[in-house]
Amino acid sequence: MQFLSLLFLVLMTVCPPDVVRAGQPRHITAHVNIYREPGRFAGWPANNGIWVWEDEIVVGFILGYHKEQPGHTIDGSRPAARMQARSHDGGETWKIEETVLVHPEEKPRDAASLPDPIDFTAANFAARLMHEQFWYSLDRCHTWEGPLTLPAFGRPGLLARTDYLVEGRHRLTAFIAAQKAKGGEGQPLCIRTTDGGRTWNLVGWIGRQPPNESYGYAIMPATVAINGRSYLSIIRRGGVFDGQKRWWLESFLSPDSGHSWYMLARPAIDNGGNPATLTRLRDGRLAMAYGWRKAPFGIRSKISADEGQTWSSELILRADGRHWDLGYPRTVQRTDGQLVTVYYCNDHTQPERYLAATIWDPQQVSD
Repeated sequence: MQFLSLLFLVLMTVCPPDVVRAGQPRHITAHVNIYREPGRFAGWPANNGIWVWEDEIVVGFILGYHKEQPGHTIDGSRPAARMQARSHDGGETWKIEETVLVHPEEKPRDAASLPDPIDFTAANFAARLMHEQFWYSLDRCHTWEGPLTLPAFGRPGLLARTDYLVEGRHRLTAFIAAQKAKGGEGQPLCIRTTDGGRTWNLVGWIGRQPPNESYGYAIMPATVAINGRSYLSIIRRGGVFDGQKRWWLESFLSPDSGHSWYMLARPAIDNGGNPATLTRLRDGRLAMAYGWRKAPFGIRSKISADEGQTWSSELILRADGRHWDLGYPRTVQRTDGQLVTVYYCNDHTQPERYLAATIWDPQQVSD
């Protein structure tokens, strides 16, 4: 009995309760619970952004209260807060923080009012885009400056989420979505500032505007740079065809820094309605992950060794969800080469949605 008690203590030290070490498949290192509390809803990291400095990772998410109901199980009658989780050890352990805004009571102001241009190449810089607003941090997300108002580019409003590339001290290119011309979701576009955030210009629309029926949408780009002047962006799509709803992912390539865009044949993934995350690996390959909102519910991924022209067979990161309300992943690579994919999910042990991460090794994946 003493031996068993000692063994239990050793196992708890090596594998604490919020970390599940996976034996199979071989590319999975661990599943980690970031935030999981009874009665609470934690979700949508893709809406809020992820940032990494070596093995320090920060990810944003929404924290509300659970309410069992059709659709998203967040109680809209109770307050929800923008939160963030921080890891100093490559996603193994996490600390929950409230998102700290420098001007929480201040109304959004025009970006032209910036006293000085933002240095996007500053070592601790991070940016966050949400709807029509832009925030930035110069201290690794401990505090945020903003909100600054983005132009609507002739549309009724913007549907921005956080997807951007730093391309110079005062040049940043962002990939967002806008409402359609007659309102509603949505059409993606590429925008850019070359003066440190003071002004923003429309570079190009990504694909055609979806049909004007209320349901057709193209939103939530996930983008990487290719060979300096090109971009690859994965777009979340939804629409009605022959009276049936369909949800999928489409891939677009721009050969001219975002001015024109061409749809690629792959990937065209019918995943049941979820954005992708697209990450450039240090070995040059691309990693894509996305929620799978069809049974068996979970998180899946693919690898490309040829800049998104072709992709590996589908990898299962998780397949234990009890409900479609999961996903919205974001991925970063840590210093040892492993990937940390953060998402929200659910399983059969409790009804609440929780924030989790899968640590996985892309070197174990054959193209």
